[in-house]
Amino acid sequence: MSRIIQYLTAIIVIGAAITLWDGFFILPEGEQVVITQFGRPVGQPIMDAGLHFKKPFVQKITMFDKKVIIWDGDPNQIPTSDKTFVYLDVTARWKIKDPLLFLQAVNNERRAQTLLDDILDGTVRDMVNKNDLVEIIRSSDWTPTTMATQSEKEDAQLQNGRDKIIATVHRNAAKALEQYGIELIDVMFKRVNYIDTVRRKVYDRMISERKRIAAEKRSLGEGQKAEILGRVQRELKEISSGAEREALFIRGKADAKATKIYANAYSKDPEFYAFLKTLESYEKVVGSNTSLVLSSDSELYRYLNRLK
Repeated sequence: MSRIIQYLTAIIVIGAAITLWDGFFILPEGEQVVITQFGRPVGQPIMDAGLHFKKPFVQKITMFDKKVIIWDGDPNQIPTSDKTFVYLDVTARWKIKDPLLFLQAVNNERRAQTLLDDILDGTVRDMVNKNDLVEIIRSSDWTPTTMATQSEKEDAQLQNGRDKIIATVHRNAAKALEQYGIELIDVMFKRVNYIDTVRRKVYDRMISERKRIAAEKRSLGEGQKAEILGRVQRELKEISSGAEREALFIRGKADAKATKIYANAYSKDPEFYAFLKTLESYEKVVGSNTSLVLSSDSELYRYLNRLK
């Protein structure tokens, strides 16, 4: 009897040890788990972190991340609607929304990344094929500046723009991924560029456009320069003419005043005035290096002869 009790005790101890060893599991924070029994899911996924129980040996657990996962696609050269190749590097963020559906449809993250490659690359390629190059390059809210060229202003009339195209890619891809238990959070174009052959053509076009703008600006500057110089010359002539007119007026006024003074002086004593003017003429006619040959009855010495 005691031996049977010992056997039962041993069996209970071994069962308890097995239960503790394989029956309980700890679900870490940021993880979610699906319990399977003989390969088939049992019950609902466990989302809460902590200690949980499953049937030992019979049931298995499969853990999945709850955190956001990054998907980076391979850069591709994709033709646009206007037959121009564009270089695109796309990235996206996703997470496992329904672990049970994800386990049944995808099974693991490696296969999920492959699935994302197919769906996102296909969706991006489809949208790029349906839009012109300018729609991929330009942002949806881009507006030309006052210095923009005419072609840039024409290109500004976008139907979609890059932002709307990305939103459409996200919407279409997210809808396709729902059936796999995947939530696509967002899609982004990490890099959008021209391929080498197109880039050279674009650079040449940009250079020619800028040269044309520079020529227009130089022409406009030369026209403004000529206008400014003409206005300066006209204003200078007006100022010079006004100054000359004012100078003539002042000179005439001064001459009139001097004439009046001379007339007043002459009227008071004509003989003395004539004598004084004659002496003043000596200073102008006879200099330090001047030699004169005059007759004795010259009018120049009229007043000097009277002193004899």
